[in-house]
Amino acid sequence: MSATTILDTAPLGALIRYTDSTPKPPARFTKKLAAWERSNGVGRLVKKEPPRPYPTWTAPASFTLHEGNFSSDGVILVTIMRTHSADSALTFEVAEEPQPGQVRVLLDFGGCTELLHLAESVTAAELWIAREGYRNARLEIVGSEDGDRAGNAELAA
Repeated sequence: MSATTILDTAPLGALIRYTDSTPKPPARFTKKLAAWERSNGVGRLVKKEPPRPYPTWTAPASFTLHEGNFSSDGVILVTIMRTHSADSALTFEVAEEPQPGQVRVLLDFGGCTELLHLAESVTAAELWIAREGYRNARLEIVGSEDGDRAGNAELAA
């Protein structure tokens, strides 16, 4: 599916797989392998952004995937996020959707809703918020009412 389909249909928290449809090169070709890994991977959908008009051009709609963290001794040092625009040539697919009953921890920032964490329960989400210190975060239970669309919060943190 295309990037615009992901923007239109995929819920926040879904695992998205993307590919450029080329075969993976052998490990001995380190530069080719690194280039291939930049165009083939998987990440959790954490943000969708509408088109942004500027005085001289309009940035296309985009979405951001959280691909992972590098940590040391339990401290996250680097977070890997990758943003894809609606006109991306890559092929995308929803590998996994959030399960009903899971809880999204969301933050509204700059006119967009961003997924901070996907918890297994309300209790786990509240503990995560208390540990991480997000005062303006809100909770959304997956599958309740219009739960697959960010912006319809049932709970406030």
